[in-house]
Amino acid sequence: MRKLFFFAALLCVSFSFSQSKDFKVTGKLVDAEDQYPMEAATVFLQRVKDSALVTYTISDKDGLFSLENSTSDEYLNFYVSYVGFKTYHKKIKMDKDVQDIGIIPLEMSNALDEVVLKSTAPVTIKKDTLEFNVSSFKTKKDANVEDLLKELPGVEIDEEGKIKVNGKEVNKILVNGKPFFGNDPSITTKNLTKDIIEKIQIVDTKTKAEAFSGEAGDKENKTINLTIKEENNKGVFGRVSAGGGTDERYEFAGMLNYFDNDQRVSVLAGGNNTNSPGFSFGEISKMFGRGGSTSWSSNGSFSIGGRSFGGGVGITTSQNAGVNYADKIGEKTEASGDYFFSSSSSENESSSQRETILSDSRFFNNTNSKSENDTDSHTANLEFEIETDSTFQINIAPSFNYSKSRTLYSSNDETLDEDRVLTNQSTVNSNVESFGKDFSNELSLTKRFGSKGSFLRFELENRINETENDDFINSNTEVFGTDPETINRNQFTDGEKNSNGISAELTYRLPLVAKKLFLNFEYQYARDKDENRESTFDFNEVLQDYADFNTELSTDFEYVDSRSIPGVALSYRGEKLSGRFNISYNMRTLKNNDLLRPQFNVERDFNNAEINSYLNYRFSPKASIYANYRLSNNPPALRQLQAFTDVSNPLNTVVGNPNLEPEKSHRVYIGYNGFDWQKKTGLYLNANAEISNNQVISKTTVDPETLKRVTTYENVDGNYNMGIYGRYSKDFKLDSIRKIKFRLGAWTNFTKNVNFNNDVQYDSKVNSLTPNIGVDFIWDKVLEFKPYYRITYTKNTYDIEAFEDRNFTSHDAGVRTATFLPKNFEWRNDVSFNYNPNIADGFQKTAWFWNSTLAYSVLKDQGALTLKVYDLLNQNTNARRIATQDYIQDSQSTVLQQYFMLSFSWKFNSLGSKGESKDNDIYFFD
Repeated sequence: MRKLFFFAALLCVSFSFSQSKDFKVTGKLVDAEDQYPMEAATVFLQRVKDSALVTYTISDKDGLFSLENSTSDEYLNFYVSYVGFKTYHKKIKMDKDVQDIGIIPLEMSNALDEVVLKSTAPVTIKKDTLEFNVSSFKTKKDANVEDLLKELPGVEIDEEGKIKVNGKEVNKILVNGKPFFGNDPSITTKNLTKDIIEKIQIVDTKTKAEAFSGEAGDKENKTINLTIKEENNKGVFGRVSAGGGTDERYEFAGMLNYFDNDQRVSVLAGGNNTNSPGFSFGEISKMFGRGGSTSWSSNGSFSIGGRSFGGGVGITTSQNAGVNYADKIGEKTEASGDYFFSSSSSENESSSQRETILSDSRFFNNTNSKSENDTDSHTANLEFEIETDSTFQINIAPSFNYSKSRTLYSSNDETLDEDRVLTNQSTVNSNVESFGKDFSNELSLTKRFGSKGSFLRFELENRINETENDDFINSNTEVFGTDPETINRNQFTDGEKNSNGISAELTYRLPLVAKKLFLNFEYQYARDKDENRESTFDFNEVLQDYADFNTELSTDFEYVDSRSIPGVALSYRGEKLSGRFNISYNMRTLKNNDLLRPQFNVERDFNNAEINSYLNYRFSPKASIYANYRLSNNPPALRQLQAFTDVSNPLNTVVGNPNLEPEKSHRVYIGYNGFDWQKKTGLYLNANAEISNNQVISKTTVDPETLKRVTTYENVDGNYNMGIYGRYSKDFKLDSIRKIKFRLGAWTNFTKNVNFNNDVQYDSKVNSLTPNIGVDFIWDKVLEFKPYYRITYTKNTYDIEAFEDRNFTSHDAGVRTATFLPKNFEWRNDVSFNYNPNIADGFQKTAWFWNSTLAYSVLKDQGALTLKVYDLLNQNTNARRIATQDYIQDSQSTVLQQYFMLSFSWKFNSLGSKGESKDNDIYFFD
């Protein structure tokens, strides 16, 4: 009976649109005064009876446009909107499959002749801003900002939550121009609902100082600004969620927002033991360890958008809470701030097998480890923007952080020679407690002169960091063979690291051609000082205390890195062409003072020219090309320059090299991105290459009998890394409710590394190719079906006979589905398959991973009851293979196992009209 109901519903939906007929409307737009073609005008059709958007497009460089869709209406309203021109309106009869409106002259606007009509262009293209009208894009009733962004043309959101606009990554999201929880995109897009947003503006990322001075922004990154509807700028809204499941799994989250025009307060809290950010409110796509912009650290913590939440490999329990505040103080000052607390507790067990290839032999390592970590952190940020008048702006941004953590770690390691004979083995048990305090502050003063683009800016940044750690370690190392050795260590290390840094920069921009061509004079001074002390004490059996100071394993040094960098830059900003060429001279001094070993003191001067340049050309608002060249010089790390012998690892002695030279690298990048609004196609291409000389690499020599290692550092020439990426997308609209999105992409990478293997220099090359394809079928309010496939080919080649060339292949496939029938139900599935035939025996080569959720809307769509299943097939694995120039490693660690969870979420909203979209105004002219 249920199946009959389901298919009957599908038939009803299909029949309701069966009377629609296809149409095509074409024409040409020109300037009424000089008859020039009008490029980038918004052309759209709306229903007469309810002003619902039917379709839209953007005129091309010749002023031509083409509107294609289907409708059952007899008449549609036809509009043309262009900034600075009168909006054109005409009611057209849809009695022809194809009709040409002909040439449409657009007239300049006159604000005195305004007449207000109820309509809004879905897309507006300005000089450097792409603006979307939210009410023109259909989503589900309870859609959040992320759901909305997925519907915008040219916007892509991958499975990790990363957002791209026309191939450029979004690295900042603002609300009414102000940060929201530290610009963390995942918090903003997951928790703000579509119904309070009026417009979405997309621009190149800029600092506040750059925006104030009128400088060009970062061409490779985008900022999204969400404009709140005026009626929704006063009131309270938020969400709460809680759930419990099998295997004692749980989650809870809550968020409360209070908006009062310029004043905004938001409070957030959450927790779970499912390796997830606690603010995910039950969505399955974010509750399975797939948070956007996520990075993992070795101690078990993870961060999202730069914020630490706890978690990582293994099983993690985390809690977090935060508050965000923004307000306007008087007429001249805007202030914002946030505080965040996060806590995590994680456990992990891992195992690995490594085969290391030497020039004349090879050896094997087997490692098993276990770790437990507890971390608490507190972070607070403030930001003040002060405009004393229209020409002078002050920006102040202090930041504070305090953290403490404890890590228990144990491992067993064994090394076998080429004949699988045990050569050495070791066990390690450690207990580490650490405390860290950080403070930083950024100050920017910008003064504008005249109207041609001249300004003077002073920037000051300082950083203070204090870290303390107590490390108890107990280890046993045994070396076998003809000269056996046993090393036992029972030690305590009291560590302290203090660092502070300051940098100041002065910039003066001289306009050579008003608002177009500029000459910048720049000077930067920076100084960083680190004090690093580690006092190690051996356990005294007589005193039963850690009382014997171990000089060999202790350090006490301070080093200073100072830079003086004068520079000059020439920049141009035209309608289509923009660019910048900057050359500077970096005078750098590295100085180390070793208080325990004065003979290893180091002081080196490095003077190098540096270049940073870019060129951007816009063929049209739909397509542009971008190129960048950078010459940089990176000095060796001070630890690499220190000549003393580090024997903290009994099996690997490290010796510095005071004769190292700075690395010189050339980086070139070129990219093309374009989105054709009429054809709904996107094409993104980029290529990059980096060539390095004097690159500092590790040089390890292995004792053939004991397999103990000695590592030092050397400069090498000829390393490079090159990559090519391409992506093509195409939208096919089957009718007014059904469409197909097609994606085809590939990236390839070519890498060359010069290395040493037991004093034998060799070259290794790694070439990889990863094509991928995805097809999304979307039936509005009925279903979504999104299969994808990716295959990766990797080829490793070596120029010495000792190393065997190796090829690797891995496969990733999957499908994401969603069904929205019957009414109020939503069933989502995420099924993925991984096959890696190169994994060693004993590790899982294939895995199916299936997550499923069934949600039912209640309380007039304000509440949702959700049943989630994680790893339905119970095959979750993180087995992986790493292949480098001289070793191959297979590893596997603890993963989250299958669980079922029932949760309930509720959203509340007292803003404006609770999401009932009011008619927006567009200005028409007589």
